[in-house]
Amino acid sequence: MTTTWTESVVVTRQDPTPRIAVFELARADGAELWDYEPGAHIDVMAGADGLIRQYSLCGPAGVRKQYRLAVLNEQASRGGSRAMHALAEGDTVRISAPRNRFGLAPVRRHVLLAGGIGITPLLAMSLALDAAGGDYHLHYCARTRAEAAFATELQNNPRVSLHFDDEPAGQRLDLARDLGPPQSDTALYACGPGGFMDHVLGRAAELGWPPSALHKERFSAAAADLQDGAPASGAFTVRLASTGAEYRIGGEETILDVLLDNGVDAPYSCRQGICGECVVRVLAGEPDHRDDVLTDAERADGMFTLCSSRARSPHLEVDL
Repeated sequence: MTTTWTESVVVTRQDPTPRIAVFELARADGAELWDYEPGAHIDVMAGADGLIRQYSLCGPAGVRKQYRLAVLNEQASRGGSRAMHALAEGDTVRISAPRNRFGLAPVRRHVLLAGGIGITPLLAMSLALDAAGGDYHLHYCARTRAEAAFATELQNNPRVSLHFDDEPAGQRLDLARDLGPPQSDTALYACGPGGFMDHVLGRAAELGWPPSALHKERFSAAAADLQDGAPASGAFTVRLASTGAEYRIGGEETILDVLLDNGVDAPYSCRQGICGECVVRVLAGEPDHRDDVLTDAERADGMFTLCSSRARSPHLEVDL
C-alpha cells in the first residue's frame, strides 16, 4: 500500500559521538507533525537513491513540532545510515507517519534494556514514564562511555544505570542481578544489536521470564528458527482471498517481492520482518514464520509477515 510522505527539514544536527548523529526534523511547511506513543518509529526517505529506512523517535512524546532521531553510521549497513549522515542542517527528507509495535504494556513496572543505538525507543519510553510518574529502570549498555550518545543526558537520572564494556566489571550488566526473577506486574523491553538481543532474551528466559512479559525490537531479523525436517526455502503458491489470484513463490523469492512485481498493492516498509507493516492474516495453509516482530499469540491468531516468512505447505491463502 502506498506510503504517504511528508516533506521535512533538518532543523538541527548534533554529533555526540564520531559515529552517531542526532537530528531534529520539522515539517517543511511549518505545520505540526503527528502525535505518537513512545516506542514508535518512522520511515525516512533520504539520499539521491531515495533509500527508505526506519528510525525510532527518541524525543519526548507530545512534542509535535519536531521529531528527534539518532542514527548510527553502520559500516555494514545497506546504505541508509550513510545517506542520513550526509545530511546537514537545512537539508530536506521525506518521512512517514509514525507506527508503533513496541509500545509500553499496561503493567505497573517497566525494565528497559538498551544496547548501543537501541537506546532510541527506550529513551522515549523513559521520558514518557518520567513525565507520567511511572515506575521503571533503564539499563543503557555501550562499548565505551564515548560511544553512548545519550550518556550525558541520562547519567544523573537515579532510575538509569549505565554499563560500559571497558569500565570495571562490577558496573557491567548482570541480568541475574539487574533483572532477577520474573514479576507478574513487570514487563521487560529490549532493543539493540543481534548479540545483545540474543544475550538479553536468552538470559531472561533462563531466569524464568515468560514470553508474554518480553517486548523486543531488533535492527534486523534473527536467524530463522526452522522446525526439524522443514524445507529451508522450498517453492510454494500464495493465493489472494480478495481476487483468487495465485502466485508461485520460488525458493529464493519473497512473497512480498512477487506480489509487488505483479502489481499487487501489498503493504510493506522494512522488508526485513522487523516493523510489522506487511502483516496480513493467513486463511489457509501452514505458515513458516521468519519474522522477528509477531508474538506467539499473534502467530497463533493467523498473523503473518509477507516480506520474510514463507510456507510449510504447498499452498498458502492470505487475506489480501
